[in-house]
Amino acid sequence: VHGIVRRSSSFNTGRIEHLYKNPQAHIEGNMKLHYGDLTDSTCLVKIINEVKPTEIYNLGAQSHVKISFDLAEYTADVDGVGTLRLLDAVKTCGLINSVKFYQASTSELYGKVQEIPQKETTPFYPRSPYGAAKLYAYWIVVNFREAYNLFAVNGILFNHESPRRGANFVTRKISRSVAKIYLGQLECFSLGNLDAKRDWGHAKDYVEAMWLMLQNDEPEDFVIATGEVHSVREFVEKSFLHIGKTIVWEGKNENEVGRCKETGKIHVTVDLKYYRPTEV
Repeated sequence: VHGIVRRSSSFNTGRIEHLYKNPQAHIEGNMKLHYGDLTDSTCLVKIINEVKPTEIYNLGAQSHVKISFDLAEYTADVDGVGTLRLLDAVKTCGLINSVKFYQASTSELYGKVQEIPQKETTPFYPRSPYGAAKLYAYWIVVNFREAYNLFAVNGILFNHESPRRGANFVTRKISRSVAKIYLGQLECFSLGNLDAKRDWGHAKDYVEAMWLMLQNDEPEDFVIATGEVHSVREFVEKSFLHIGKTIVWEGKNENEVGRCKETGKIHVTVDLKYYRPTEV
C-alpha cells in the first residue's frame, strides 16, 4: 500500500499512525508514504511510474466546503485539476489497461437538490467552489473512462464520519465539544445553521463500498448513502443525551441558544460566521 503525503513543517500523519506503526494492521514494510501533491504533476508521474499501482483511490482534496469559498482557486486546482493530473499521470505511465481508478466524489454535487431522494441520474447543481471543483473531477473521470477505456469510477458519497474526522468539521466539533463539557473543560461552543440536514454514515462502511466498486467486472458510478437525513440540531441533542444532558432551544436565528434543561447553563450558541454563503 502506497500513499501520498504533503510536506508540512510539522508531522501531519496522526490519523494514519495506527496503520503504519502497528504491525498487526499490515505486514511491516508493506505500507509506504511518498511526499507529493495533487498540484504537482511531475511528482505524480514519478510516484505512479515507480509504484505501478493496480488500484488508485483518489481521496486527496481541500475538502472543507465553507473554506472553499475563501480558497476557491486552490480548491479548484486541487480537487478539480488535481484529479486530471492524476488521471493523466496514469495515461503517461502507460497504465491505462492495468489500473483501476476510484474518484472520491461527493453529495455536494447535488447542492440545490433537484429531486428527493437523489440517485445516480439526479441532475447536479453544486452550490460551492468545492462542489463545482468536484463536478469537474466527476466529468473528467467519465471522460477518461469513455475516451481511453480506463476502469475509472466515481463514488458519490454522502457524509461519512469516524473518530478521525477533522476537528473543524461540524460532527467532530460537536462530539469533541460535548466531551469537553462533560469533563469540565468547556462550557459553551458555537455552530452555524442548526437546521442544515445531512445523511451521515460511518466511514468504515463507505470505505468498504469504495473497494467493492473497484472489484466489479465493469466500471460504474454509484451513490453511497444511508437513506436517512438528520439535522445538526438533532446531532447536538443526541450528543448531549449521551452525557445525560437534555438541550432545550431558546430564541431564533442567530440569537438562538441551546440550554441545559438540568443545570440552566447555555452550552450552544449560533454564530453567523459558520454559515455558508449558499446553504444546502
